Amino acid sequence: MINLYEFSASGNCHKIRMMLSMLGVNYTSIVVDGNNQAHKSPEFLALNPFGQVPVLTDGTIVLRDSQAILFYLAQTYGQGTWLPNDPVSVSKVVAWLSTAVLEVSQGPAMLRQHYKFGRQIDKAAVETITENLFQILETHLSENSWMVGTLPTIADIALYPYIALAREGHWDFSPYPGVRAWLGRIRALPGYVGMPGLYEED
Repeated sequence: MINLYEFSASGNCHKIRMMLSMLGVNYTSIVVDGNNQAHKSPEFLALNPFGQVPVLTDGTIVLRDSQAILFYLAQTYGQGTWLPNDPVSVSKVVAWLSTAVLEVSQGPAMLRQHYKFGRQIDKAAVETITENLFQILETHLSENSWMVGTLPTIADIALYPYIALAREGHWDFSPYPGVRAWLGRIRALPGYVGMPGLYEED
């Protein structure tokens, strides 16, 4: 039995929802009451001492961190898809997972936190990170359908939610046709699931 401990509005949780759905894996969603700091309770800290979602349990296995959970799901339930076998391609996937942790979290995810949830940020610095990230993605995706190789991988799933949620951070997608086309390809994948606020073509 797989359980996913999550916040409904979290992009990091949403990438796990998407991956489970695309893999056709049944699970139970356990929504953690963030408003009442349930993720800081002793019971939750026993699952993840950092007090963060998502957490995934699979039988006796307990996993934290959305990137690590994606890796586990692809390896365990992906049946040879979603994660390449050769070292070079795997290394490229890991590099994009790091981008999801760093530039995506420090850029578009932070802008969304500011505009949607009122978080105080250095807006100019965060916008600079976001613009640089989108320019890099646009260059890459104007020449490639997916982040690594010729098929979607967990790199695409890791990056997707907070890029697609950037509209809630008042980000303008119009200068980035390659990014918009990539978002559309992900939306067209079997098992895709959405959430409020994700970018869609008008």
